[in-house]
Amino acid sequence: MKYMLIMRVTDDAAVADYEQTPFEEIINKMGAYNEDMINAGVLLAGEGLSDAAEGFVVDFASDDPIVTDGPYGEIHELFNGFWIIEVASRDEAVHWARRCPLGKGAKLEVRRFTDESDFAEYADNEYIQKEAGWRAEAGQ
Repeated sequence: MKYMLIMRVTDDAAVADYEQTPFEEIINKMGAYNEDMINAGVLLAGEGLSDAAEGFVVDFASDDPIVTDGPYGEIHELFNGFWIIEVASRDEAVHWARRCPLGKGAKLEVRRFTDESDFAEYADNEYIQKEAGWRAEAGQ
């Protein structure tokens, strides 16, 4: 099972805590966490994200999508980075999520990736079949 662990800063206290922590300490804690997941064979990918001010949102509320430059949204709506892990169970995903070295005021949202079993009733759909082929070509 694949899961995405989504790092969220949920309040101003988390931002203040982050700003008061020496950046090398943050790098070391995150590096050790990543290394543990690599050594356990569960980490597939993980990246930090640039400041929301550098990003943009594409809103599809109208016929012509509207692009709005960042920063956008409330602080609790933003995420700062992610990991993709592959584990045997939900319990194992919980285990790795609980070990993440985030500070007070931060949250880690954990979401399971869908797979072919989630779309079994549509197995004869052209794009469900194509996606299976694409995944096989990509070695997934």
